[in-house]
Amino acid sequence: MSDSNPSGLSDNAAGGIAYLTLIPAIVFLIIDPFRQSAYVRFHAWQSIFFFIAWAVIDILVGLVQNLVPSVVFLTFTVLQLVALAIFAVWVYVFVNAFGGKRIKLPLIGGMAEKQASRSS
Repeated sequence: MSDSNPSGLSDNAAGGIAYLTLIPAIVFLIIDPFRQSAYVRFHAWQSIFFFIAWAVIDILVGLVQNLVPSVVFLTFTVLQLVALAIFAVWVYVFVNAFGGKRIKLPLIGGMAEKQASRSS
């Protein structure tokens, strides 16, 4: 899936760039050559849902850490492991999007697919 848009940016590159932050993901859903591509829409939506899930997990672990101060060390370790896992998943989808693969993450992948098919 390396079709090139009139902008000169391939769908693969746009799909990968969508994972950099929320900004490119949102821009790709708005700007015409990219929003026409189901591949780019899928990765943009999955990126948005991924970053939302990341924030929610971070907040929940932080709440547990603040509510139960006696488990600060445990929560700090869990937070580091969760952050490492999230980072690994992020790198995995980022690299695969550049490679033209549509990796569908559990839960959010289905939501992204629904949104991408509606947004055409």
